[in-house]
Amino acid sequence: MNVIDNAGVLAISTRLQRLAEQLRKDGVLIYKDHGIDFEPKWFPVIFVLHNKGVLSVVEIASEIGYTHPSTITLLKELEKEKLIKSGRDKTDERKRLIHLTEKGKELVSKMGPVWSLMIRTITEITNTTNNLMRAIDEVEAVLQKKGFAERALELKSKTKKKKPE
Repeated sequence: MNVIDNAGVLAISTRLQRLAEQLRKDGVLIYKDHGIDFEPKWFPVIFVLHNKGVLSVVEIASEIGYTHPSTITLLKELEKEKLIKSGRDKTDERKRLIHLTEKGKELVSKMGPVWSLMIRTITEITNTTNNLMRAIDEVEAVLQKKGFAERALELKSKTKKKKPE
């Protein structure tokens, strides 16, 4: 066990990032094995557009849980790859509406069987006594009610109040 592993919950962000990087790296290998040139970081946008059709930039950011600037960066990459296309909303000229191109739709149809394989594989990996997906759902729900920073500040102020002057 290394120092980070021994750090326990203090290193949770680092450990989750390490896990995510491993899954992304292996995801690329799985896509390549199926003859698909696809970056896993594109997945949330492609998946949301596949399921929802046409969305604004703000709606996509909300759906995938990313910041507006991060979403814009992904959209630019996907547009460069000609997987998505954007156009102005006829009712609100300021709003950009995004949709999959034919190339994007073809890619999604090729990825369907790969996604099924990935679902089965990840289910096998996470189906442990302390099921990771259930744990993530629980932690996200807790953080939705009150964030990490807000909780830390509350604990800090409680600790200050307890100290005798």
